[in-house]
Amino acid sequence: MGRYFGTDGFRGEANVTLTAEHSYKIGRFLGRYLNDLKRSKGDNSPARVVIGKDTRRSGYMLEYALSAGLTSSGADAYLLHVTTTPSVAYITRTEEFDCGVMISASHNPYYDNGIKLFNAGGEKMDEGTIALIEDYIDGIYKGEVKLATRRELGKTVDYVEGRNRYMGYLISLGKYSFKGIRVGLDCANGSGWRIAKSVFDALGATTFVINASPDGYNINENAGSTHVEGLCALVKEKGLDIGFAFDGDADRCICVDEKGNVVNGDKILYVCGKYLKDNGELEGNTVVATVMSNLGLFKAFDAIGINYATTAVGDKYVHEYMTAHGNMLGGEQSGHIIFSKYATTGDGILTGLKVMEVLISEKMKLSELASPVKDFPQVLKNVRVADKKGALEDSDVKRAVEEVAKELGSDGRILVRQSGTEPLIRVMVEAPTAEICERLTDGVIAVIRNKGYEVK
Repeated sequence: MGRYFGTDGFRGEANVTLTAEHSYKIGRFLGRYLNDLKRSKGDNSPARVVIGKDTRRSGYMLEYALSAGLTSSGADAYLLHVTTTPSVAYITRTEEFDCGVMISASHNPYYDNGIKLFNAGGEKMDEGTIALIEDYIDGIYKGEVKLATRRELGKTVDYVEGRNRYMGYLISLGKYSFKGIRVGLDCANGSGWRIAKSVFDALGATTFVINASPDGYNINENAGSTHVEGLCALVKEKGLDIGFAFDGDADRCICVDEKGNVVNGDKILYVCGKYLKDNGELEGNTVVATVMSNLGLFKAFDAIGINYATTAVGDKYVHEYMTAHGNMLGGEQSGHIIFSKYATTGDGILTGLKVMEVLISEKMKLSELASPVKDFPQVLKNVRVADKKGALEDSDVKRAVEEVAKELGSDGRILVRQSGTEPLIRVMVEAPTAEICERLTDGVIAVIRNKGYEVK
């Protein structure tokens, strides 16, 4: 983990942890760095960087500061304005940009924001480049970051047509007509508030949309993939066939079946994994999940002969593993699902389209398709700490975790890890009953507290 950038970009409270000055410096460095890279390859054209943002009020400030930094270093900034994270990755990759930037704090509350960086291939930026950016922010970068002058100055371009091309791409992936299917969409008052409805409508669905009136402050507020209860109620009240809930930047999708029950990322991986296997499209017969996926998913895969790999938490790590091993499908319980044939990141709207494809092709309800996955009770609790590394490496904490693992054996598991974006230690236990989960989770947390690591 870097000094500013975690597993999903530079994230924190706007104008407290993440300021306009940070954004400007990131633009200043990237503009010069990318231009120098091009010059070294004999290309004298200005570097092109495409920028998207979600609906947070602080997005304006960060977007224009970033643009000012880029253009002052001689790069051209192309503004998609409000759009989804996966659309930035797609446009970066397909329209030959040198870099893509998404301004978003994903599922966090409105007062947070973040900066996610993509390389020219539409993949998360490499750690080496991020380390150089962090050195520049801290004033310890050894190189020179010259200001552009005269004809070298960059320009800012309004690039809404890029977002429209991404929407066209999603629509082109619809294998079947959605005519006659009643679909609920919860847009979290975020990035997907216009795009999701447009795509599903274009494919013929009858759409019922909630949380699509962003005001700069209501993003994710009791809405979207982290608060699915509103969509569950809508599906039941309107008698819908299916529902899809996205997060603030629409790279996640959580489904709701026709009965109003939540179908999380694990179950989406099962539904789509089985479909791909049955159609001979599951490369290597393997689905990539993370260590946070429920034991029930792995047992369901075992029953139908699908192999699985697990990575650290973060769609970045899932994607890295998929790329290295040529996998087609991977993702997280939280709803980041990656279909590597179509995208380099999790894409909530694309996930919804692929689930619809299974539904229509198999002529089955989502509740039936997901039913083989029987979740083990799972309890996840967070402890706010001052020293994540110290808490994890403490010998008494380690011993407590080992004792829990020994008690559970093959009937469950314990996972203790640090958050990539917050000062938290996460303790997760899966066991045959919720009571056992609670007891064992609380036991480990008590040791962390007693050793003085917790901060209020």
